[in-house]
Amino acid sequence: MARLTGKSGAMTEKSPAALPPSQPHFAFIVGAPRSGTTTLASLLKQNPHVCFSSVKEPHYFSRHDLDGLDEATLRHLIDEDYLARFFGHCAGEKLRAEGSVTYLYVPDMMAPILKLWPNAKFVIALRDPLDMLPSLHARLLITGDEDEADFPAAWAKIEERRQGRSIPKSAMDQRWLRYDDAGALGSHVERFFAAVGRERCHVVLFDDLVADTRQSYFELCAFLGVEPKVDSKFAARRINKAYRIGWLQRLLKRPPKAVRTVFAGKQFRQREKKLDAKEGKAIAAVFRWRKRLLAWNKVSAKRKPLDPTLRGQIVERLREEVILLSKVIDRDLRHWMGGIPEAKPTDKRS
Repeated sequence: MARLTGKSGAMTEKSPAALPPSQPHFAFIVGAPRSGTTTLASLLKQNPHVCFSSVKEPHYFSRHDLDGLDEATLRHLIDEDYLARFFGHCAGEKLRAEGSVTYLYVPDMMAPILKLWPNAKFVIALRDPLDMLPSLHARLLITGDEDEADFPAAWAKIEERRQGRSIPKSAMDQRWLRYDDAGALGSHVERFFAAVGRERCHVVLFDDLVADTRQSYFELCAFLGVEPKVDSKFAARRINKAYRIGWLQRLLKRPPKAVRTVFAGKQFRQREKKLDAKEGKAIAAVFRWRKRLLAWNKVSAKRKPLDPTLRGQIVERLREEVILLSKVIDRDLRHWMGGIPEAKPTDKRS
């Protein structure tokens, strides 16, 4: 992870003393991936009491090592970069929110958030790994992070990739390519609770979100302490996508570093560009051309049923994780992974 610096590029030990808190009310949708985080973000964006980040997933606190900075320096840097970059459009809203799914997997890097915003709250979306992992694989193909189109073959490369081999050059974060770790939800949630406190967290199961999106939204608003927007559009977003040409998708989504800040699109540029960089006509033209190519390359897709052998491997690998998760979040998950009788928090829920 990179150590964040000021505008001069050098770390300064002294910064303005007694800076006021950058923003006292903050919420973070922290994952897991492909578990309804986009739907939750869409619902919060519709709420007039919430100002959502200009980029849905800044990944700021998982990309920058802020550990060890004194509080004044930390606040100064966050005000200059994070808030100015992703929340510059906000003015007077009761709550600011963002949705970086990587945060769930790096709970130790949440300490600066708690230092900055002691009242911060976290929303954890979770989904049956048998559904989540194929969806994650399909999404990584679309984003250009994965180059193995066959999910069973990608799953078979887990150990190689754990050792740093068979990693696509286009992959921005190779941790996602270790699908078994991405699906180890029990361990990840347990560590996250330990790092930030269970009372700060609200769990949303994909099952509940799909079954009753409106109710899930009202419960979310109650947890965050904001009035719900009752006329919100409550349709859950579940769109399956694929592409015509793999190398073209990777080129457009994960271009070479030399041209990445321009060619990778507006959201990536918003994360990486200098804040005073101007969006000239040439860049605007590149974005339009890129958007048209991506639209042409996109096709709808139907999810294939999981290969029975692979299904059995996933269940074997992640069975204990589901049992652990059921106890950590106190929810009956016996219907997950095709049926796990032990995945219940206590006998009274039988």
